[in-house]
Amino acid sequence: MFLPLRRIAPQLSGGRRAALNFLTVRSGLLICALFLLAGLALAGDYGISRDERLQRQIAQASRNSILGNPEGLETLNYLDRLYGIAFELPLLLAEGALGLEDYHYVHRLRLTLTHLFFIVGGFFCWRLAYRLSNNRLIALLALLLYLLHPRLYAHSFFNSKDAPFFSMFVIALYLLERAFRRDTPGAFILLGLAVGLLTNLRIMGLMLLPAIVAMRGLDFWYAGNWPERKGILRTAGLFIVAAGLTFYATTPYAWANPGEYLAAGLGQAVNHPTILPQLFQGEGRLSNALPPHYLAVWFSITTPPLILLLGFVGMAAVLARSVRRPGLVFRNTRRRFLLLLTACFLLPPLAAALLNPNYYQDWRQLYFLYAPFCLLAALGGGWLLSRLARRRYGPAGMYGLAGLGLGLILLQMAQIHPWQHLYFNFLVDRTTPERLRGQYDLDYWNLAVRAGLEDLLARHPEETLTVRVGARHWEILPAAARRRLLLADGSRRADYALTGYIDPSQPDLAFNSRYGRRLYNNTLIAVRPLDDSRMTPAASAAYQELYRQAVANEPIIHADYAVYRNGRRLTFVQEDCPPAGRAGRFAVKFFPVDPAILPPPFQKYGTHARFHNYPARLGDICLAVIQLPDYAQAGDLIISRYAEGEGAGYVFPAWDELHSLSRPGLRETIAARRQQAEARPAGAEDFAVFLDQEAGRRRLLYAKGDCAPSEYETPVFLHLYPADAADLPVHDRAKGFANRDFLLPDYGGRIDGECIAAVPLPDYPIAALRTGQVDDWAARLYPAAGRQAAADYRDLAGRKPAAQAAADYRALAGREPAARAAFDLYLEDNLLIYYRESCAAADTAAAFFLHIIPEDRADLPRPQRAAGFANWDFAFDHWGEHFDGRCIAIVPLPGYPIKTLRTGQRLPGPGQLWAAELAVGR
Repeated sequence: MFLPLRRIAPQLSGGRRAALNFLTVRSGLLICALFLLAGLALAGDYGISRDERLQRQIAQASRNSILGNPEGLETLNYLDRLYGIAFELPLLLAEGALGLEDYHYVHRLRLTLTHLFFIVGGFFCWRLAYRLSNNRLIALLALLLYLLHPRLYAHSFFNSKDAPFFSMFVIALYLLERAFRRDTPGAFILLGLAVGLLTNLRIMGLMLLPAIVAMRGLDFWYAGNWPERKGILRTAGLFIVAAGLTFYATTPYAWANPGEYLAAGLGQAVNHPTILPQLFQGEGRLSNALPPHYLAVWFSITTPPLILLLGFVGMAAVLARSVRRPGLVFRNTRRRFLLLLTACFLLPPLAAALLNPNYYQDWRQLYFLYAPFCLLAALGGGWLLSRLARRRYGPAGMYGLAGLGLGLILLQMAQIHPWQHLYFNFLVDRTTPERLRGQYDLDYWNLAVRAGLEDLLARHPEETLTVRVGARHWEILPAAARRRLLLADGSRRADYALTGYIDPSQPDLAFNSRYGRRLYNNTLIAVRPLDDSRMTPAASAAYQELYRQAVANEPIIHADYAVYRNGRRLTFVQEDCPPAGRAGRFAVKFFPVDPAILPPPFQKYGTHARFHNYPARLGDICLAVIQLPDYAQAGDLIISRYAEGEGAGYVFPAWDELHSLSRPGLRETIAARRQQAEARPAGAEDFAVFLDQEAGRRRLLYAKGDCAPSEYETPVFLHLYPADAADLPVHDRAKGFANRDFLLPDYGGRIDGECIAAVPLPDYPIAALRTGQVDDWAARLYPAAGRQAAADYRDLAGRKPAAQAAADYRALAGREPAARAAFDLYLEDNLLIYYRESCAAADTAAAFFLHIIPEDRADLPRPQRAAGFANWDFAFDHWGEHFDGRCIAIVPLPGYPIKTLRTGQRLPGPGQLWAAELAVGR
């Protein structure tokens, strides 16, 4: 099939022949060594990703948990515990072994070791390609294709989540081929170790498990005798045990309940709860509502054309051979493996197109697809060579085109360094200015901020500057640079503000300088001077014109800053501005009459869009401008000024003002709700909570007169109990409700001493909701009025005293509980009631577990079907109340037929305190 290496050069003798043999045999090692040296030199050019600090914190928490320290996994939220540490923990241990404390060196070490693992993956790719082709040229081509994908090359430095999984996937594929070729217990144990580590890095590593079991099943089927079949069963068992033990040993969070961890991890992979706005083909979309061709398009426009061509040729050749002789595919290990590579590339994006999972930021969560693709591409190149071998100039032309194509890729990577993660091929229009910025997401990692900071140092070689930028970008600079670039805070006013996010609410960006290095005619980072002494004359004149236009009108707000409105432009002005007057920022929350007009990037707030800007100083005047978008025509504006805060804590507004663009506004809506008999305040005497479901809205309105700053700044909890638990995101189903803790300033303001907030509600039917401020007040509302469980809950636990509610339930249940344990348990109207006559706070402090075993597993959410039950762990306060020395909790059960309920309480250390089982039946 492939052209032998000896055909590419004339016969040589002596030392030349020996040198050629050495170069061909060791070519992969030499290429890996060269790329490693280049990586060591280039690692310092890359910035810090959004996820780096979080990934390091996950490793720290896992290490503390393993060592028994108090700051262990419980310090992480539920989702962060699902990320594996098989790569992050060694990074952390290396950092400690070297005694690194300065984050500049910590960051450099992380970049270096992540790239080193990428190079190790390349070595195994080279070895695997040689095993498949028995041709060193094909193996060398596979290695170069592996190393020269621009996006993956950049991610191999700064992305410690997706890049290590990609490299480990290559290593697992190599060990898979090796295990089936050698067919020894040791080879399958090694394969199990690799698959266990792969699954720890990303739960998607489980995809190899059924493939390996199926391939081993085919070997068992075609085995000639029982001793041979016995050996196959033994090696398969060793593989499964090794994979399971490796995964368990490297996943501390799974130690308590591996099945629950796997179910939650699979649920997160399919339906990640973080929904982000995406720019795709010129349209703003949400990450959970992307078109089926999203991944295919991103892969096609970000992979070099040569690699695309060779990859699809290789796939076509494999599929054609499989169709011609299908029986041979199942018997021949090599052909079966090639078909597996094709399936690994085609099936995940096909499943994504059918299931519509929540994925975002190009195709980075499926970068592992490139591992089988580059191997198929190398084999496709070999197939083309074999077809051209008999033509006079065929091989030479093929080598020339391949060399030219690879050389062009390398040249492009050098030209756009260090932003290879922004590579696009010719399938995307990159010619017109700002073309790409309006079509696709670019530097969503904000890596270019580092380059902007370095550019400021070069522009002002003798000055010490104060900058407004994220602390993580500043921390990775060398100590000498950090001494010259100070972070703005309450005592230091910024000279420059840096951002990688071009916000339409900041029109002054057009008047100020941007970082000079551009990619495809798109600015990567905006460096905005905040003092006229550092502005260009054109920028200063533009600001002066905005000031003259603003003060020609009457201000809509009088405060330390006057706020002027010219159409949809808001201008904030302070005359005779003191040095501290430029500190802080301004924010505008726009609440439309119909939230449906909000574009996807703002739908994460549900009820409003947010815009902000920082003031600049023009002589004695401080001025900021916020340009509202065209759709901001009817609704309310809450305009806030945030003072510059010290430290990393939440900074509350110095003042809020309400300005209505249309009537009725928020205040009028709240006043109308107060007067409606059916909408009595649901909160305590001081806070009122109303349900607003008119004009396409579905939101909660919070209002309180004479609201003290401490009440405004106290977090609010909001627990949403759905009519059907299946409507909840996967990570919330275990506890049976959605938790939305928030701060009132995020959704409203404190205006003239009155607190106002408008908080969105989800679209699914809600049986009940509970909201309030911890240790202060709480309220219940029941949006789904027709549901029996909600009505019972309202009647018995809402309008009546809790003691009367418990008495009524005891009467309804015939005074004989369905089960007795530490609590009496009752079943009534699809509710599970926990009741205890003599109850102290300590009796309800431990967590409650509730396992719901259905009559039919198919009724369970997909991630929980493997476990066979729905796990609804909950805290007593989420469902229950204390009263007169008693306590009662009422849990609505799902609507599908239930076979058995298992419930009780447990502590992390001592374990189970009590348990009971109820046979429910249909």
